[in-house]
Amino acid sequence: MATARPRRVEHTESTRQALVDSAVALFTKKGYAGTSLDEIAKRARVTKGALYHHFNGKQALFEAAFEEVEAQVVRRLSAELFGSGNIWETVRAGLGEFLKVCLEPSYQRIVVHEAPAVMGWERWREAEERFTFGVIREALRALVDAGEFAKLPVEALAHVVFGALSAGATTIAGSAQQKKTSAEVGEVVDAVMQGLRASEHR
Repeated sequence: MATARPRRVEHTESTRQALVDSAVALFTKKGYAGTSLDEIAKRARVTKGALYHHFNGKQALFEAAFEEVEAQVVRRLSAELFGSGNIWETVRAGLGEFLKVCLEPSYQRIVVHEAPAVMGWERWREAEERFTFGVIREALRALVDAGEFAKLPVEALAHVVFGALSAGATTIAGSAQQKKTSAEVGEVVDAVMQGLRASEHR
């Protein structure tokens, strides 16, 4: 029998979530430099004291917003990449879902544009490894294990493919015709995947 959660714990968690949701919305709209802690607290309808109870400053709140956006992306990608059916088709569907994610303002602003500068390159890459990169690596490992890909070192393969996807995300985010660019990046990604495929499956 599950025990009831204390109301204070639920209130604390809801306050933190409200702050993170507020931060995601404001960082997406105004960027890191253009957003103040006062604005985030006001939008979340909490006091600035409550904000500091959960976060020690703007960077900590930005990192929580980054993790919120990335966690949502991981859930979406995982549903496609590891869905039922042929592994080759599910991975292709997952990569297609990633290109859809690349069109979304919160991913573009927070993950692609702001995070490397705000968090620092090394910390950003470490965070990506826990999120999107980690999911892509496991999907590629599944392709190698299933014999869909040639036997290649999975870690190196994952870094090369993810590097290409990251470059694609940056290209899409900086384009004046994002949907067109997304389609073009998708064509290139599909060609790369076909090129990596084991000869007996081509």
